[in-house]
Amino acid sequence: MTLSSQSRTVVLATGGTGGHIFPAEALAECLLARGYKVHVITDRRFEHYMRASNYVLGSIPTHVIDAASMSGSLMVRAKALVKNIIAYRVVRRILSEVRPNVVVGFGGYPSFPTLFAAAGRIPTIIHEQNSILGKANRMLASRVDVIATSFEQTGGIKLADQPRVQCIGNPVRAAIQSLRAVDYPTMLADGIVHVLVTGGSQGAAILGDIVPKAVALLPAPLRKRVRIDQQVRAEQLEGLRAEYEAIGVHADLAPFFADIPNRLASAHLVIARAGASTICELTTAGRPAILVPLPSAADDHQKYNAKAIDDMGGGWLMPQNAFTPEALAAKLEYFLTMPHSLAKAAASARALGKPEAAEHLADLVERVARPS
Repeated sequence: MTLSSQSRTVVLATGGTGGHIFPAEALAECLLARGYKVHVITDRRFEHYMRASNYVLGSIPTHVIDAASMSGSLMVRAKALVKNIIAYRVVRRILSEVRPNVVVGFGGYPSFPTLFAAAGRIPTIIHEQNSILGKANRMLASRVDVIATSFEQTGGIKLADQPRVQCIGNPVRAAIQSLRAVDYPTMLADGIVHVLVTGGSQGAAILGDIVPKAVALLPAPLRKRVRIDQQVRAEQLEGLRAEYEAIGVHADLAPFFADIPNRLASAHLVIARAGASTICELTTAGRPAILVPLPSAADDHQKYNAKAIDDMGGGWLMPQNAFTPEALAAKLEYFLTMPHSLAKAAASARALGKPEAAEHLADLVERVARPS
């Protein structure tokens, strides 16, 4: 049932990091276009995001709560429990004032007290971006009305909760969704190969250490065909620029690229971590990638994300301990001499994409939402 435009309100609960924020942003875009009022409950890490005028979530009512992870020592967990109890009470008051028709959680600390407070009183949905349930979503899965997943096979879901699972994909922003219409760039046997290296907004130190050294190991004729766009840590910038200049490789380096959709559109190959947002953008655009999971990611979820892509032929999993200049150079040399391998992987990555995920999640919200 579709609610009247005057009465429908949705609360989104999200942690203050990109992996949680980006799908919430995509859903907010859809809901606002459909006439919904949208509120966000989040934590202080989100404050810098709220100031960004180019993001929808930065311009809607936002409620910051002080939630915390329940991991760590007994003392840390005890302090976190107190914080979460206080956050729960704050959220109860917010929900009473906002009176949402549905609450959607995207994982992260703030989603736990928010969905816990809503469950049983207000229709609830949790969305999992990764191929294994995050800690907050694991604790909430048995209490919510619907579990929306990004992967067909998602670990950590109990058998009793399976009937409430719906795989809708990971919502992406409109700018990324538009890449679905951009064909994989043609690769000539002796043409330029564009490589996009991204490790998040601050870059990944190991990518900065390894990639230029691997490119330097390529035979000179192959090395001349490589063009690099690379996000790097600010402290690595000048050193990496000197490395690429010394080997005669054109490289565009910056701590942050504001035009990632454009760079992704022209990329023949991506080298990146394996966070949920990265995986979703790659499969939406249909771009092959060498994926280097962050070893310290909770529950090693980046490894499972990357394995899902590797298993379907859309990219290549390279564990960080095997991500050496020599190993990467060998892969790059193969791709440069056998360009059809990249084109084939691009098609496989594209087949895994769910570009309509944001609209499907918005549809799900409308089905679950209670009348005012």
